[in-house]
Amino acid sequence: MSAEIVVQRLRRFLLVLAGSLCIGTVVDLLLVEHRQDLVQFIPFILSGLGLIAVAAALFRPQRTTLRALQIVMVLNILGSLFGVYEHVEYNMAFALEIRPNTTTSAAFWAALSGANPLLAPGILALAAIIALAATYYHPALEDATAGIRDTGNRIRDRT
Repeated sequence: MSAEIVVQRLRRFLLVLAGSLCIGTVVDLLLVEHRQDLVQFIPFILSGLGLIAVAAALFRPQRTTLRALQIVMVLNILGSLFGVYEHVEYNMAFALEIRPNTTTSAAFWAALSGANPLLAPGILALAAIIALAATYYHPALEDATAGIRDTGNRIRDRT
């Protein structure tokens, strides 16, 4: 089996894994009823966009679809960081509500282990990193002018 086939299969595996994480995120969010306010719909939107971008990259691995995948995955990472911030903020507000006289540092440490899971939003970042890994040195992303330059160098080398 050639190295190209192995890399192609690995890329496909990474994209399927990233897409599975997007689906799993939506299922998890539905199970925990993560839809009380408008901000809680952000991970649904990001997961949907991620799944669409992954599917496009799987079925049409062209420069435009891969660039779109990369952009969507960067948005997923940013959304994931925002989710971590939101979870810490809500946990900290709850800790201060329960113990209003506590110090800020004690409330912060309580917020890290609060009811809103700190690492749950990180699943979107994990899916994004996996999908971005699938685009690493992808042949469809190579510079179109690189082939022209290589051809020019080969012509000069022959003379």
